[in-house]
Amino acid sequence: MKKLWDISPPVSEASPVFPGDTAYQQRFVATIGPGCPVNVSAITLTPHVGAHADAPLHYDDAGAAIGAVDLAPYLGRCRVIHCIGRGPLVEWHHIEHALEDLPPRVLVRTYLHAPLDRFDTQLAAYAPAALERLADLGVRLVGIDTASIDPADSKTLDSHQVIRRRDVRVLENLVLDEVPEGDYELIALPLKLVTCDASPVRAVLREL
Repeated sequence: MKKLWDISPPVSEASPVFPGDTAYQQRFVATIGPGCPVNVSAITLTPHVGAHADAPLHYDDAGAAIGAVDLAPYLGRCRVIHCIGRGPLVEWHHIEHALEDLPPRVLVRTYLHAPLDRFDTQLAAYAPAALERLADLGVRLVGIDTASIDPADSKTLDSHQVIRRRDVRVLENLVLDEVPEGDYELIALPLKLVTCDASPVRAVLREL
């Protein structure tokens, strides 16, 4: 059996979210007991909690909602590239050692140990120029183990604007702590949320 790596963080009321975003909450609306055979809960959450796929609608008023995007970018061969502790931006020279025969999906690991219990205001992000060059090489999806491909305090979202112009999809908040650098099969399908700006995903990597 091929090995699987679960690269999704746990989602619970302890999950960190972007400051000001909607924290995860859950309540039971029915519980097993006399006259009720099941437990049923209601949840409130941001679609950007945990591992998630941003829709073009997130950074473009005219962009597609996540339920309308093509699923193909979220499924297939990908490359994990280590860029651990290299600074605030993932620059081209940090990743160029691993770009030979590049598949159309690239996930970058920046943390030695991803912080699962707090929001990191100093998170590492992609340099816009690096995303442009990845798109030039045919990359259709980029991922990162932080909460955003842009710096946490960015108001212009330059890297999100690159993926908007180049029609590249994105995964954020991955957990790549245990994943060696190399090639894998990515499976990270978003939900068919027809009006939503993002979707949580259960992201996994499978041995080729």
